[in-house]
Amino acid sequence: MNKLKRLLATLAIGASLVGCQATNDVEQGDHPVVNVPFAGPLQHDFRKELEIARINQALNSPEITTEQRAALHHKRGALYDSVGLSTLARLDFNYALKLKPDFAEVYNFTGIYYTLAMQYEQAYESFDAVIELLPEHQYAYLNRGIALYYGSRPDLAERDLKKFLNADDSDSYRAVWVYLAAREVDATRALTELQQHAEKLDKSRWSYQLVQYFLGELSERDLLLNVQKDLTSHREYLERLCEAYFYLAKDAVADNKPLKAEDYFNLAMATNVYEFVEYKYARLELRLLYSDEQTPDEIQ
Repeated sequence: MNKLKRLLATLAIGASLVGCQATNDVEQGDHPVVNVPFAGPLQHDFRKELEIARINQALNSPEITTEQRAALHHKRGALYDSVGLSTLARLDFNYALKLKPDFAEVYNFTGIYYTLAMQYEQAYESFDAVIELLPEHQYAYLNRGIALYYGSRPDLAERDLKKFLNADDSDSYRAVWVYLAAREVDATRALTELQQHAEKLDKSRWSYQLVQYFLGELSERDLLLNVQKDLTSHREYLERLCEAYFYLAKDAVADNKPLKAEDYFNLAMATNVYEFVEYKYARLELRLLYSDEQTPDEIQ
């Protein structure tokens, strides 16, 4: 209950500070996060709801083939996933695999859900299936790497994540995930390699600031302030907030600041950017934070 009260207080205060300057308070010690930028959660896109309705109608048709039916279950599952309806998404993905057992894209989704459920062996098998069926599928290496990372196999995670980075070595998100895995093996080497690789990254993208933060070139305060710069939409603002909160929380975990990490992970989830790995794995990170005590109902 205390955790829930603190989260509600965090959101209430954060919401009143939209567009305001974050202060140095967020950088001092381990305590609940309060003075940070925040915005209302992402709202459902009505076009997705209409697309789900159209797929429902199509699935009722007796004229579609088995392969078409599998594709529709996959598409509807992906739509359910994108609006946070994970149970319905899993049901559709299971139906799709029953109809089409060699459906690589569906194995990629089921692998993510196994990872979120901390069923790592099943997750590895799902991503192995993706790579066997579709070797050029870049994101299978990202997702298997993340599963290996959470499954306490950081050396293997680093290998997969480096394959993902090599496919686009200008992408800062890829570099950050390599760093997160590598620092579990050798923190000094991880930082050195991130510094060396930074020269290859696209510095014009917002994501490069995440790299600067991990390198110590950008403060927590400045990272949060920069989230609001050069925006093109409200959605982009929420996406950046989701990412910034997640990676700040990851750093708080590494610094042994669980209270701070907890609030940042909760703030990442409060954006409702369901498709992002940062949103998805914020929930898992919260479960891990509570692993030494009874997991609260809201994290189930």
